[in-house]
Amino acid sequence: MARITSGAGTTTTAATANTGFGERFTDHMVTLRWSAEGGWSGRPELLPYGDLAFSPAMAGLHYGQVVFEGLKSHRLADGGLGTFRPDAHARRFQLSARRLAMPELPEELFLEAVDALVAADGGVLPADDPHLSLYLRPVLFATEPCLALRPAREYMFLLIAFVTGGFFSDQPDPVSVLISRDFSRAAPGGTGEAKCAGNYAGAFLAQQAAADAGCRQVVWLDPVERRWVEEMGGMNLFFVRGSGPSADVVSPPLTGTLLPGVTRDSLLTLLAGSGHTVREERISVEQWRAESEAGVITETFACGTAALVTPVGEVRDGGEGWLIGGAKPGPVTLALREALTDLHHGHAADPHGWMRLHTRPAHRSPTPSTT
Repeated sequence: MARITSGAGTTTTAATANTGFGERFTDHMVTLRWSAEGGWSGRPELLPYGDLAFSPAMAGLHYGQVVFEGLKSHRLADGGLGTFRPDAHARRFQLSARRLAMPELPEELFLEAVDALVAADGGVLPADDPHLSLYLRPVLFATEPCLALRPAREYMFLLIAFVTGGFFSDQPDPVSVLISRDFSRAAPGGTGEAKCAGNYAGAFLAQQAAADAGCRQVVWLDPVERRWVEEMGGMNLFFVRGSGPSADVVSPPLTGTLLPGVTRDSLLTLLAGSGHTVREERISVEQWRAESEAGVITETFACGTAALVTPVGEVRDGGEGWLIGGAKPGPVTLALREALTDLHHGHAADPHGWMRLHTRPAHRSPTPSTT
């Protein structure tokens, strides 16, 4: 079974946004265990950030019983901290666990863990840089040292955090994308709508191909006909037809092979509230290109916790490609990005109760790294 190590085996790193995404972490973590005999063992425990020790036969290492989430806390205008829709992330965490035959963490324990870590480490988030946020990474993995081909009987929940800026850029710079014709991200009846580790490892080769082609991200097509646009990397996609308040905005439907994004759901609500016609619609590659070149599709953007709202400026498909909106961020994309950012930082009303407010931690400088 996994255990927390201390002393020479512990690595405590500082929270800083001056390194790559997810490379250095805050000073604490939260843990909680589950066993078939006792269920969840008490309450989430706040501990110093440190290495984990586990058996070489740990089931999660061999069979991939690992699910995770990604959510953010932001510094508010009044100096407090707010976490964006942690309840929705808690419920998706449960759905992912259910799909991999893992125990579902009760929502109240998920929220208690978030509260504990934000209270302990939220003070490292400065008040003078709105581009920075505290990225929270909950993960649940099988720890039982047994290689029987069955669901494990012991698990650990872990929550860690790091300070980060924009995933692509702090500015809404359009990204270039490559359509993947050689790989599929998921299959019908598979784990596409679960946020599990294997989905991301299987995407690395296609992402590498996109990078080799000079693109920032890969676009996934449906796994059956290989012509319907589904996702961009680990992000959901939107397409804008027209301009101004009368513009129509569509997003590929949730088919079970793509992740039901919390940011996607939030944007659908914001768009409907601003008067746009919003719907789910399948878009083929051919249609995406033809409508973009004809000026019918005026904007395309991706969204996600890390990416926020990111415009897509250029699409590559093999040796061909096309631009969208002159490869410049469009007004709908920019308005949505601003609306979401204003919510995150308390500059706008929150009629849906999406922000979970925390006590106001004083800003403190990060602890010097020991690594």
